[in-house]
Amino acid sequence: MTDVTPPGFAPDFDRNRRFIQAVRERIATVVVGQEVVVERLLISLFTGGHILLQGVPGVAKTLLASALSRALDLDFARVQFTIDLLPSDIVGSEILDQRSNEFRTNRGPIFTHLLLADEINRAAPKVQSALLEAMQERKVTIANTTYSLPAPFLVIATQNPVEQSGTFELPEAQLDRFMLLHRLDYPTPDEERELLRRNTRLGVTKQDKGAVVQTEFDVVTDEPVGSAEDIVSVMQAVPQVHVSETFLEHTVELVTRTRTHPALELGGSPRAGIALIKASRARALIHGRDYVAPEDIFALAEDAVLHRLRLRYEALAEGITGKEVLEDMLGAMGATPFSHRAGAEEVAVSHDTVSLSSNGS
Repeated sequence: MTDVTPPGFAPDFDRNRRFIQAVRERIATVVVGQEVVVERLLISLFTGGHILLQGVPGVAKTLLASALSRALDLDFARVQFTIDLLPSDIVGSEILDQRSNEFRTNRGPIFTHLLLADEINRAAPKVQSALLEAMQERKVTIANTTYSLPAPFLVIATQNPVEQSGTFELPEAQLDRFMLLHRLDYPTPDEERELLRRNTRLGVTKQDKGAVVQTEFDVVTDEPVGSAEDIVSVMQAVPQVHVSETFLEHTVELVTRTRTHPALELGGSPRAGIALIKASRARALIHGRDYVAPEDIFALAEDAVLHRLRLRYEALAEGITGKEVLEDMLGAMGATPFSHRAGAEEVAVSHDTVSLSSNGS
């Protein structure tokens, strides 16, 4: 495999930031709010990771994936996971051609750039394993032939956190394969009002002898805001984002705390630290920085670390949640957990020293 990053490569951070902003603005024309979710999707795409979205139906998970693929001119496929789904329904299979009496390969929907695995926990463990193996190795084997998956390749899996009837819970080893697990919230009242306003402006499209009522999917334009070269440029720039030794120590400290906390039976694996570093680099780039900062750790800890933790039975019996434990660990590291969402932090950073200070608000 050839290294796509040439020696002495100098990323054009200004160009990358303009491209990322254009993508976010394009998606915002279709999806109201959900800026954090869009950020997490871009982080996963630019770092080669995969993301699991957890949210109730109707919060625009499918619309987000479709809008992202069209904004970037990427192939998009959706698979609705059900109990009767087979691995071959995703990966593909060999089919006997009756005319030539020869087998031909029928590639499955996994051969795409963006794959939406809708309600992944409704499929049997055998199907889940087939998908997660492809996620890890980025290749699949059909019969005796191995095929590489397209690049980039991103799996956006979803699951409903409320309805658990007829589902198969993803085990910790498989959850660990997802770089991020983001939990979607309902829109704010202001966002919901804007969403309803946009919906009232949708019309009817004539088709054949009848008509079709438009949906939000009809608003998504097929004109991309960038090219494959823009995506490659950002992916090359992410590893160039500076990570200080102090930031590495913060990451190691957080992951180590997950392994020694009395309420946790299972802490974060080395993948947790790797995911936190990679995601922090991409987030820094998205926010216009060429260095990571403490705010990246506190912003991404819930998505990168929480799904890798397993509570002890005693903690569950006492009603303790994984989020409370993570907040406790982050608080012990000297910052108000998850306060980045309210803009309560000011970050003072140099390439050698990293410090976090409150703005007093």
